[in-house]
Amino acid sequence: MSEVFRVEGLHAGYGAGDILKGVDLCVATGSIVTIIGPNGSGKSTLVKTLAGLLRARQGEILLKGASIRDYTPPRRVHAGISYVPQEYNVFRNLTVLENLKIAREFMSGGRAKGPVVSDELVALFPELPSRFKALAGNLSGGQRQMLAFACALTVKPELLIMDEPSAGLSPKYMSDIFDCIKKVNDTGVSVLMVEQNAIEALRISDQCIVMATGRVRLCSDAASVLDMPDLQTLYLGDAASGHESLNRASAA
Repeated sequence: MSEVFRVEGLHAGYGAGDILKGVDLCVATGSIVTIIGPNGSGKSTLVKTLAGLLRARQGEILLKGASIRDYTPPRRVHAGISYVPQEYNVFRNLTVLENLKIAREFMSGGRAKGPVVSDELVALFPELPSRFKALAGNLSGGQRQMLAFACALTVKPELLIMDEPSAGLSPKYMSDIFDCIKKVNDTGVSVLMVEQNAIEALRISDQCIVMATGRVRLCSDAASVLDMPDLQTLYLGDAASGHESLNRASAA
């Protein structure tokens, strides 16, 4: 299977020290890859670096075989990457439609043509038209996350990067978000997401990457990771138990 995205030997961090210490990963074209790991493992630092919000100190970032390591965030969007951050992902003082317009205008560099909200987007988010005039700040947390998701898709990316898409959501919206991610993926968009709700995320994923202490400790098909009896230890447990579980999994 061809690759849409690859990271090789990536180092990044804040201040003098590296948080990411030689990360390698790849995303097959048309797949969903979920990154899990305990708090402090470097997951959010990784997606911020991939989106261009944090400078890579060493290593390579490749989109369809071409280096984008030195691209600015807007240039990465123009190349085919959309990023949905965990927080501050919509303008709460603007309406739903204004958010969608601004997202498309910014991410397309003013080059987008046709309707702001395509038929494909309405099919994915059928509640959007009825809320066009609503202020984003008056939406529920789940509705705002859906809006942020829709904004990222206004430019039809090849790769969608998401940071904790289900964080803080009710069980209903959590299920809706994962259903929508799968529907978007079915349209041909590759997905790379960090997610704390590992079980639900892995059920729709093709591959799983487990991070710990700034490194990739395990890369396996999602179904195999779901079947691990100590899965929870891999992404929530203490470091010692987690490393022991990863060592067993890697040896299997």
